[in-house]
Amino acid sequence: MSISRSARLCALAGTGLLLLAGPALAAGIPAIGIENEYADVIAQIGGPYVSVTAIETDPNTDPHSFEVNPHVAQQIAAARLIVKNGIGYDDWADRLIAATPAAGREVIDVQQLLGLPDSTPNPHLWYDPATMPAVAAAVAADLSRLDPAHAAVFAANAKKFDASMTPWRQAIAAFKAQHPGVSVAVTEPVGDYMLQAAGVDIKTPFSLQAAIMNGTDPAPQDVTTEMHLLTHHGVDVLVYNQQVTDPLTASFLAAAKAHHVPVVGVYETMPSGYHYQGWMLAEVNALRHAVTAHQSTETLQGHQTP
Repeated sequence: MSISRSARLCALAGTGLLLLAGPALAAGIPAIGIENEYADVIAQIGGPYVSVTAIETDPNTDPHSFEVNPHVAQQIAAARLIVKNGIGYDDWADRLIAATPAAGREVIDVQQLLGLPDSTPNPHLWYDPATMPAVAAAVAADLSRLDPAHAAVFAANAKKFDASMTPWRQAIAAFKAQHPGVSVAVTEPVGDYMLQAAGVDIKTPFSLQAAIMNGTDPAPQDVTTEMHLLTHHGVDVLVYNQQVTDPLTASFLAAAKAHHVPVVGVYETMPSGYHYQGWMLAEVNALRHAVTAHQSTETLQGHQTP
């Protein structure tokens, strides 16, 4: 999602809300993850003691196209726990939260949780392996304040969540050790944190990534650089944001295919059928398949559990 477009996101929110927890949770603590990957983590930590709603849920649509509606405002007004990303990614939620104050409500701003400045250039924090363990711990702490009787359950679930991140951490470490020198082109900085953790050399100028992310016209020389990378064997893989496309990014995708550069699709919104951990592991596996088997994974499909 664009940072600079956040001024337009006063019209944001889900046209369809996803209830991540089961029907038995109707009496649980009402909680919201603005992005569905955060909602998924809340549900994993809270278990049967939370009723979780996600607002941004559809990985097949541009997340900038959501529109605010009264139901979203009502959901936020009723929530006792809210997790949002920050760094300009979901500023619209700040305005709704401020407009519907509630005594005792807990709000976790992931940017603030991680101590990141407003100038942080890449808002896609959930691709950083350090992010969600910190979020899970904060969720457990806030739920314990809201429901002290089940604090031990929340703490145990947070410990279980952290352990469930091990396969992703191991996959990143194994890729970094086994495939040094891998280079990629990207269309946006969506997966950059994960790529950097895996030791990948991102060849695309960040100025091009930011321009596409922010919906501004990239410098012609940056476009030329990207096309040269894809048409002259300058990279091993194209990491392509499947969720936000335009004619320019489509031209990069076409160039990659024409010159046999494998493509790995990444998302801003967690795809259906995944929990967060399975989604992240699937992205690393797709990268590995691209490097070792020259295999593209443009879309993720699967049903994985932590």
